[in-house]
Amino acid sequence: MTRTRKIAIGIVGGLALLVLVLVVVIATFDWNRAKPMINERASAAIGRPFAINGDLSVKWERERAEGGWRAWVPWPHVVANDITIGNAPWAKAPNFATLKRGEFSLSPLPLLGQRVVIRKIQLTEPSADLERLADGRANWVFTLPETGEPSPWKLDINEIGFDKGRVGFVDEILKADLTVQVDPLGKPIPFADVAGASFAGKDAPPPEGQAATAQASPQTPHDYVFGWKVDGKFKGLATKGEGKVGGMLALQDATQPFPVQADVAIGGTRAAVAGALTDPVNLGALDLRLKLSGASMAQLYPLTGVTLPDTPPYSTDGHLIAKLQNPGGAVFDYKDFNGKVGNSDLHGDITFALGAPRPKLTGKLSSKQLRMEDLGPLIGVPATGTAKAPADKAKDAPAKPKGGKVLPTQAFRTDRWRDMDADVSLDAGRIVHDSKLPLSDLSVRVLLQDGKLTLDPFRFGIAGGNINGTIKLNGATETMDGQVDLHARRLRLKQLFPATEAMQKTLGELNGDLAVTGTGNSVAALLGTATGDVKMLVNDGVISRSLMEIAGLNVGNYVVSKLFGDDEVKINCGAADLAMKSGVVTPRIFVFDTENALITITGTADFKNETMDMDITPDSKGFRIFSLRSPLYVRGTFGSPDVGVHVLPLAARGAGAVALGVLLTPAAGLLALIAPSTNDENACGPLLEQMRKPPKAPPPPASQKGK
Repeated sequence: MTRTRKIAIGIVGGLALLVLVLVVVIATFDWNRAKPMINERASAAIGRPFAINGDLSVKWERERAEGGWRAWVPWPHVVANDITIGNAPWAKAPNFATLKRGEFSLSPLPLLGQRVVIRKIQLTEPSADLERLADGRANWVFTLPETGEPSPWKLDINEIGFDKGRVGFVDEILKADLTVQVDPLGKPIPFADVAGASFAGKDAPPPEGQAATAQASPQTPHDYVFGWKVDGKFKGLATKGEGKVGGMLALQDATQPFPVQADVAIGGTRAAVAGALTDPVNLGALDLRLKLSGASMAQLYPLTGVTLPDTPPYSTDGHLIAKLQNPGGAVFDYKDFNGKVGNSDLHGDITFALGAPRPKLTGKLSSKQLRMEDLGPLIGVPATGTAKAPADKAKDAPAKPKGGKVLPTQAFRTDRWRDMDADVSLDAGRIVHDSKLPLSDLSVRVLLQDGKLTLDPFRFGIAGGNINGTIKLNGATETMDGQVDLHARRLRLKQLFPATEAMQKTLGELNGDLAVTGTGNSVAALLGTATGDVKMLVNDGVISRSLMEIAGLNVGNYVVSKLFGDDEVKINCGAADLAMKSGVVTPRIFVFDTENALITITGTADFKNETMDMDITPDSKGFRIFSLRSPLYVRGTFGSPDVGVHVLPLAARGAGAVALGVLLTPAAGLLALIAPSTNDENACGPLLEQMRKPPKAPPPPASQKGK
């Protein structure tokens, strides 16, 4: 044997012996001796006290799942017991987190490239107390040493497994104080048994920016393994709930959905979800079945930041898909949902997109049957759910409703309008008010931009005709200003009053225009400052006490009984041209031409103070003892009007007709309300034409005749 060969054999043998000694030392090394050094290094790295208080051991085992030659390389399997991580100095809890046991397998070869690769970490009885102060300081934010250079080491964890544990969460910004307890279910529950077989068959959305290819196809979520319960307060509201989650959280496999299920009540709002979280390390996407219910949709604002109107109790059930890493901001799609608002049904799709300068809500909604009582809270009228009291049928005096304000005074929440934009349309096939008011379809588009709310178009069918127009409310300023422009066309009287037998014989109709502007943060305030015009024509109808009772107009019931008794009287034409200025309505024209009298109404109605002072003067056509009535008055408040008969003597016959010619000269403005599309003769045409003519001079006194 040559000298060189002997040297080579000696070197190889020495190295082999060294490796063998190293393996024996590592395999038999008491790692508990290294705990002080590990604790010190870890504490310095995270800026908090860190300690492994229990036993620390390392076993070398092959990872057969690696395959190939890597399966022959032994990995260190680390087991550490009783681990604590200290809290921030200002925090209340003594520790930020504790762990009864933690174990993981570490890939040795990537360590040469300064990469820590851990395939799986198993946590036993983890416990954490998360706290955040009002100034934004959070104990989950660690103050790391400032070296000026990023750490060259990279951490790569594939999966995290856990068993029962506890998480406390105290947040002064969110006004939250919650405790979550996690416990094993005892037996895994298949995903389809909780989320539903049909829902489980749907593919989860792929991570943002990644197509659902064969290499990155969505997988079926694993079974539910753990149950959890939450109790405490969120946003200052009592919070309680429970749910289920999977047992293994895949951090690197973005295509592996993590099963989640929850049923939580926060105050008056309840949410139930079942589905999966995709790409959990980046909060990539959610694919959930969502059931939502509560006392009012407006209560969702402090919880979600979504501006919704006040509504009666509601419930919805639909499919929520969230893309949380969308480049422009997270996008939430609530698809194919079905729900109820009060006693109205609601269906459709909505999208809520977070972005600059404000988030935006878009969607298309539909309703087969929409009840008007469920729309009351939109304008500040509480949804009582109780039927109206029947009209008082006393013959000699009107029933007086309770006094006080009758216009809605609840303020619009315009501050919330400035927090988001919206573009939502609603189409309702049928509107139900009560058995007497024949409403049909509704179509409206709601636009919210920069705090300005616009309803355009706004249309609903009624009595064979329709009411359409535009409503604009500017909530961008402290005091809201509003503009309402509505047009009523071809409202058939026999459909408007289907319970009145005499009205079924008429071909008359109602047409009208309303254009007003005002300022104020409620319906009452807007009307109290409104300025504009109201015009209306009614032709070929009837009027009676029974008609007023059907309409629920107690004051009208009394007035009609005093003018005409209990008889039905034919109306040739009713014409009104009302001027509104600073909330005060003054008639330019307010007249009813009946078969036996011409009724004129004068005076004012003040919407700011909710008071009225009106005179109703009949001018008999010929001498009819039963139609010859005294002038009436309506005074007092809207809530408690005072109706009676003037004690002054009747005006001279013919004086009303003279006054009519002087008062009603602007009648030409009402001629446009006679629908040009109808070939039927309109009784209002001759009356309005007569109003346009100069009044005739009164006849000379009898003493001057013949001179």
